[in-house]
Amino acid sequence: MEPSDLATEFVLFCLKRRPARWPEIYDEMCWVAGRRLFHGLGYEDLSRAGLSLSLAGLPQLRRLVEEVSARLSA
Repeated sequence: MEPSDLATEFVLFCLKRRPARWPEIYDEMCWVAGRRLFHGLGYEDLSRAGLSLSLAGLPQLRRLVEEVSARLSA
């Protein structure tokens, strides 16, 4: 399944706030979601948009972070 534009934007937002690699960027994403710093969206909102920060969603999230990071580095 292809990540939503919103999910990609969220990861990009977090990487720009704190350029970090996995797993440190996961902490930043949780921080941002917990404080609703990205368009006022929290955990549940992001999950409905296809971006899960749960343990079950970590493999997919890690792939998305790596893809977005690679684009930033190019």
